Amino acid sequence: MSNGNDSFLELKRWLQGRLSRERRAALRRYLVEPLGFVFRRDLPRLAAIYGTDKWDPHWYAKHYARHFRHLRRKKITLLEIGVGGYEKPRDGGHSLRMWRRYFPNAQIVGLDYFDKSLHAEKRIRIYRGDQSDEKLLRQIVAEVGRPDIIIDDGSHINRHVIKSFEVLFPLLADDGIYAVEDTQTAYWPNLGGSSDDLIHAPTSMCLLKSLADCLNHEEFIKPGYVPSYYDLNITGLHFYHNLVFIQKGRNQEGSNIIHNNTRPG
Repeated sequence: MSNGNDSFLELKRWLQGRLSRERRAALRRYLVEPLGFVFRRDLPRLAAIYGTDKWDPHWYAKHYARHFRHLRRKKITLLEIGVGGYEKPRDGGHSLRMWRRYFPNAQIVGLDYFDKSLHAEKRIRIYRGDQSDEKLLRQIVAEVGRPDIIIDDGSHINRHVIKSFEVLFPLLADDGIYAVEDTQTAYWPNLGGSSDDLIHAPTSMCLLKSLADCLNHEEFIKPGYVPSYYDLNITGLHFYHNLVFIQKGRNQEGSNIIHNNTRPG
């Protein structure tokens, strides 16, 4: 599979160096959608076809395929923060179109700081605004319904990532999946990160790493401890290079655990 994707990327780069912007746009219309249909079940190949960086250079698509495969044909809502292309209205939208093809029955919703309304089309809805705007985030969910998948590929500013998660994770559907991309910025001071304090700094990775303890809160030897929302609603965490998945579900307090604060012998 990777060899086929590499060949496609080589052809794409060759064409980009020889065709005008207008001709490339025409080629996408006549070539990308038919190819997308042919490879609609192959997410890494779709990422290469649609030109999203979820393949080259980040290689996230193989992880998304593993975690999203069971949802492919379901009627879901996917919210992605970050449409791409920065301030240029026509640029970006690659991953939204990829998700539209991969999830044939899904409603795809994009949020971006810049005006990306030109990317709205059948089954793709676009909002404009700041991902740390709690009122806007709640409005989006009120209008489109509780997302089954949320992907944060937005500003990558740590306080924005944290705020979006704090607002949106409780609004995620039961058994939903929340993904945070490009967590390398948690170590970059210019985006609010830290490479010195890896435990307590107000960064996305410090927050996400702290959630691992939520999975084991039933083992805390702390009389009177009151489980947090995250304790009760996170059932899995998966860390990859610069990409983290948080699985939402209802933990059943008291099931399959050792009681009375005892430990295995």
